[in-house]
Amino acid sequence: MLMLFGLPIVMITLFGFALTNEIKNSKIVVIDYAKDAASQQIINKIAVSQNFEIERSLLSHLQIEDAFRRGKIKLAVVFPANFNSDLLHTNKAQIQIIADASDPNTASTLTSYVTNIVADYQSELTPDGARYQIVPNVRMLYNPALKGATNFVPGVMALVLMLVCVLMTSVSIVKEKEKGTMEILLVSPFNPLLVIISKAVPYFFLSLLNLSVILLMSVYLLDMPFNGSVPLLYFESSLLILTCLSLGLLISNSTNSQQSAMLISLMGMLVPVMMFTGFLSPLANMPMPLQIIANIVPSKWYYIIVKSIMIKGLGIEAIWKETLILTGMTVFLLFVSFKKFKIRLE
Repeated sequence: MLMLFGLPIVMITLFGFALTNEIKNSKIVVIDYAKDAASQQIINKIAVSQNFEIERSLLSHLQIEDAFRRGKIKLAVVFPANFNSDLLHTNKAQIQIIADASDPNTASTLTSYVTNIVADYQSELTPDGARYQIVPNVRMLYNPALKGATNFVPGVMALVLMLVCVLMTSVSIVKEKEKGTMEILLVSPFNPLLVIISKAVPYFFLSLLNLSVILLMSVYLLDMPFNGSVPLLYFESSLLILTCLSLGLLISNSTNSQQSAMLISLMGMLVPVMMFTGFLSPLANMPMPLQIIANIVPSKWYYIIVKSIMIKGLGIEAIWKETLILTGMTVFLLFVSFKKFKIRLE
């Protein structure tokens, strides 16, 4: 009944609202060294567009790179000094458009939005568009070639680790219940909680091996850049694996059949991870209720961490918030798993 009636409703709702090619309310910054009539008119056109949300905090282009590294903005537009003067006297002026190309699809879309706004202003100056020429100088940070691997590899890493860890762990304890061997484990002289730990440890190391294979294929087969710390990435990946194992153990302790555990793991993990991680469609496109729901999906935070480490080369000082969130999720899920574990069979 859940698959027949619940799944279609969930899929239509999520795909209808979450997946869209249009990008709205992306945070950008405008650095205006000209402060003349032409630059102000273009800025006003950008401001009234629903696609952008202009951040007013940056005053210098020297702050742009730091803002990109911290993920505060997606795009920067820089107007050089004497913009209007160059346009009137030489009939040609330039503006610089800087985009975060770690997500190449979003970067290309936002760049095209600004280019179209500039072209619209240029057409208003002269109807034939032949007299004045405004040339956008586009710069793509972190991914100049706009390779799709920089966006999909971190997402696939999160997807694979989430599905494998949760699915394999969720059926482990249920399997013992179905075989009738759980009684033997519970009357053994060791602590029953060690049953949970012993079920998680093998999958932890298998997941690390799986991660190593994905990284090797990404770097050497897909030419994925790796600009950060390898030990830091393995530490953060281990944290996600622990979070997923804890979730799998919670599912395993709450179900009595492998079929139920597999159904909850697959259908309960696959769709949220694909929708709410951010590699298929930017989370900023979604309605606010879905953005709030995305915050409880561990893969969202891991996706940000992987892109920050591999592509931007950032350290723990830039991803400490995401790390704390994953740590909190792990502790909470482990606590609930231990509480849900029954040391007496019914």
